[in-house]
Amino acid sequence: MARREGMIGRILKFIALMADEIIVAIVLLAVLPALGIEVPVPVTGLILGILLVKDVLIAPYVLGGGLEKRPQTGPETLVGRTAMVVEDLSPEGLVKLDGELWRAKCLHGTAGKGEKVRVVGVEGTKLIVEP
Repeated sequence: MARREGMIGRILKFIALMADEIIVAIVLLAVLPALGIEVPVPVTGLILGILLVKDVLIAPYVLGGGLEKRPQTGPETLVGRTAMVVEDLSPEGLVKLDGELWRAKCLHGTAGKGEKVRVVGVEGTKLIVEP
């Protein structure tokens, strides 16, 4: 259900992104000619082309969730990452993550030296991990 809502949201964002092209096309191709003002086809094409290029440049940011995404900083960036146990976790010990040593606590049981664990939380400067 959430995936479907996400897709609908992206479609609505895309339509909103294209709104200026739709409005300009209606004005150039229908409204102005009805008022007796003929806009040359190359000029219409150039204007719409510039607007489309603008959309191509900003679409990845808008449709990719750039407006909703929170910057990834702080301890929450570690959650979901994989660390290597360098000192047995029974339940506490040391792990290595990106070349740095961290104190860690194993949530479910123990983990031996050389095992990989997944970071599921952070308490202060201690990682909470599970095998």
